[in-house]
Amino acid sequence: MFPSRRGQSGFTYMGIIFLVALMGLLLASVGTIWSAARKSEQERELLFVGNQFRHAIELYYERTPGPIKEYPKSLEALLQDARYANVQRFLRRIYVDPVTGKAEWGLVPGPGGGVIGVYSLSDKEPRKKANFSEANQALEGKTRYSDWKFIYIPRAANSNGMPATPSQR
Repeated sequence: MFPSRRGQSGFTYMGIIFLVALMGLLLASVGTIWSAARKSEQERELLFVGNQFRHAIELYYERTPGPIKEYPKSLEALLQDARYANVQRFLRRIYVDPVTGKAEWGLVPGPGGGVIGVYSLSDKEPRKKANFSEANQALEGKTRYSDWKFIYIPRAANSNGMPATPSQR
């Protein structure tokens, strides 16, 4: 006669369990890939923002009125530089640190006061440790985001009166 349905229901149940387990594995791998992609995007954003701060500090320093150059006393000075009759703006806003999600930055103090650079306050380990652009060569091999310091150091003239190369600084 006809086979019993009892044997078939066990087979269907095992098939559903297998499918649920397979879906769980797929979702776990997608989560891992998404997490790695997110971290890479945060690093790209941190590099962009850090370089924006470095460039703003450079503009502030190089455009100092008078012969004695000075660094900004705070990051807020980059938003509105009142040293001129017309207010100068070197940044539109204080960027949020993409790694911590906060608008707080570590500040690198300069000689005689002022801020020569910024860094993330995150102690997380970066994925990127090599192959940085020339402007970010100092970040090679750093093991924490807080070691990624975006500093502006003016080019000192060498004995020929020419700007110093990175190896001469």
